[in-house]
Order: sequence, then structure tokens, then C-alpha cells
Amino acid sequence: MGNELGEFARRTADAIDRFTAAIGRAALWCCLYAVLAEFAVVLMRYAFGIGSIKLQESVLYAHAGLFMLAAAWTLQVGGHVRVDVFYAQARPRTRALVDLLGALLFLLPFAAAVAALSLPYVERSWAILERSREASGLPFVYLLKTLIPIFALLIGLQGIAQVLRAALVLAGSRPRSAE
Repeated sequence: MGNELGEFARRTADAIDRFTAAIGRAALWCCLYAVLAEFAVVLMRYAFGIGSIKLQESVLYAHAGLFMLAAAWTLQVGGHVRVDVFYAQARPRTRALVDLLGALLFLLPFAAAVAALSLPYVERSWAILERSREASGLPFVYLLKTLIPIFALLIGLQGIAQVLRAALVLAGSRPRSAE
């Protein structure tokens, strides 16, 4: 890879990584909210005999937000489960080849399929401003469903960063150290 092209690829991958990490860190607040809100639901129900469908649904929203928005960051930091019996012991070039092929053959097509298949679903939800089926539930189902194509976009972007980094290693650049 030419020096200028290699530097552009590195800067692009770094920018995607920073963006993904920022979204992932922001999504961590969903975890705190889900724990506190679920505690409140349990406390209200068993200590006071009060229920709140809105609060219960908000826990579901926070849970979905956490997983959909932080999935790309988890991929970036190597937190997804993988069977790495051979990968862990492989040389950097072999790892890069596995990462490149995995992203090109599986990750990017998956992200594209999720995006393409979810857009009509999300568009219909927005068209009717879909609400909860429960009378006292949250009126934001369309926002919840919007997380699906956002997830696909974020995971696809991180897949592009993975492809760029793998291509750099295969072209002779040293792999970056874990941050």
C-alpha cells in the first residue's frame, strides 16, 4: 500500500474507532439506567404494590440501546465471543487475513442485510409513529426500532475499520497495539 494511501487508511480506521468508542461509551449509561430502573420497578412492586408499565418498558429500551449501540465498540476491542483456538496463536499476518476475510465475507454482508431488511420495518413504524401496545406504555416504539439500522451502520463502519487495519498489516505495516 502506498505511503499516502496507507496513512489515509490508518487515519480513516482511527476516526471510525474513535466514533465507535464514543458511541459505545455513551451507551454504557443505558446499563446504569437499566439497573436503577429495574431496581425501582422491583421496589415499587414488592414494597409498595405499585406497577409502572412505562418504567418497565424503559428498561427494555435501555437494554436494547446498550446492546445495539455498543456492539460495534465491543467488536473493536475484541470483546465478542469467538472460537480462537488457532487465531490466538497465529502470526499478525494470519490474523489480518482472517479478519479481512471475516469482515468481507460475513460481517459487511450481514450489516448490509440487516440495514436493508430493517429499513422498511422502521419506515412503517415511523409512518404511524408506533406506540406501545399497552395503553400506559411508552409512545416511542419507532425510536426503539430505529436502533436496528443504526446497529447495522455502526457494525458496518467498524467492519470497514477492521478491513482497513487488516489490509495495512497485509501490506507490511505493523499492527496497532491494543488501546
